Amino acid sequence: MLFALAPERRQLESPPRTVAVVEDDPSMRRSVERLLKVSGFATEGHSSAEAFLSRANVSQIGCVVLDIHLGGMSGIELWHRLKASGINLSVIFITGVDDEALELEAVEAGCVAYLHKPFPADLLIGAVNRALGA
Repeated sequence: MLFALAPERRQLESPPRTVAVVEDDPSMRRSVERLLKVSGFATEGHSSAEAFLSRANVSQIGCVVLDIHLGGMSGIELWHRLKASGINLSVIFITGVDDEALELEAVEAGCVAYLHKPFPADLLIGAVNRALGA
């Protein structure tokens, strides 16, 4: 008796799951990256918006955890620049500054979450899961 072999199945490519963390405070960046890594996410850290633009492979990034107040270009400016370039990444903003106007701008522009530092770990993980469509 002959058995037919199943045709090769093409593996479906899963969407990128790397989370870029753009944060100018090195200890905060490391903390966020560690939290994400222990939660099963690959991470890529950047100390500034400019570093992100010059080094990030955007096709590999699923979402960005982005500090609003960075030295140089702000997180909001980076997000607008990405959108203007046709790059539509899901963004989770983090900030240590209470600025209602900025928060409203970010929320109206469609960020996944706007988290105030210090934020509970589960809020960040939940926001990343939503951003990645998990």
